[in-house]
Amino acid sequence: MDSALNGLHIGILVTDGFEQVEMTQPKEALEGEGAITKIISRRQDTVQGMNHDAPADQFPVDLYFDEVSSQDFDAILLPGGEVNSARIRAIPEAQKIVKDIVAEGKPLAVICHGAWLLVSAGLVQGKTLTSYPTLEQDIRDAGGNWVDREVVVDGNWVSSRKPDDIPAFNREMIEVFGQRMRDSVRGTPDEGAAGMASS
Repeated sequence: MDSALNGLHIGILVTDGFEQVEMTQPKEALEGEGAITKIISRRQDTVQGMNHDAPADQFPVDLYFDEVSSQDFDAILLPGGEVNSARIRAIPEAQKIVKDIVAEGKPLAVICHGAWLLVSAGLVQGKTLTSYPTLEQDIRDAGGNWVDREVVVDGNWVSSRKPDDIPAFNREMIEVFGQRMRDSVRGTPDEGAAGMASS
């Protein structure tokens, strides 16, 4: 059986201070299904992961925010980590990437504090999502519907709260990103056929 995400290009947006397992475990899950992942950051050679408050490993940066286009990717992954998320939300080029991904109808997966970037980019209005609990008010103030669940799927957005949620997060992320793969294989969705099938 073919891998569910074979050849799908996934951009992972991070800066220094991201929660390491929220990047590495979803990245491994995506690659295990055949996806091609790229770490995208500011102009630096590596990014620093964290295990909560303690520095963990460094990872090479594949591409820079200011040199990529949303058209280079089929989907986006936003790991959390309070330090990373507070930094990335203020970077215009990172905001532009997620704005364009959403405008193009492509899926994204976000965990923990990662939703701050979506708030700052003005994208959460009318969306239902979860996050680390301290983001609840920010999301509600930005017009989003915050819920306390291990994983939430709203259209082609997948969100989770914390590292303990990663198994559920990975499962739903692969399903939603896989739908993107199936849509790509079919070409443009045939709304007439879909309508007939559901009637």
